[in-house]
Amino acid sequence: MPKSQPKQTFEQSLARLEEIVAALEKGETPLEQLLALYEEGAGLIKDCNKQLDTAEQTVVRLSKGADGEPDEAPFEADE
Repeated sequence: MPKSQPKQTFEQSLARLEEIVAALEKGETPLEQLLALYEEGAGLIKDCNKQLDTAEQTVVRLSKGADGEPDEAPFEADE
């Protein structure tokens, strides 16, 4: 079982994922190390998803209407 790492910010996790992808794409890493990198990446993806879910829940909580129900509005992207 891998060692527990200290909690990273979303940005730190994303940067590490980019490093892992670059290493995997090179194709020069030994198989054992590739597997370790893949496992690390899978854990980072899980952590990033948790952080994004938490952020989404916070936004929904902050945007509740007067009746306590989420006040959903269509997303308007800047063009």
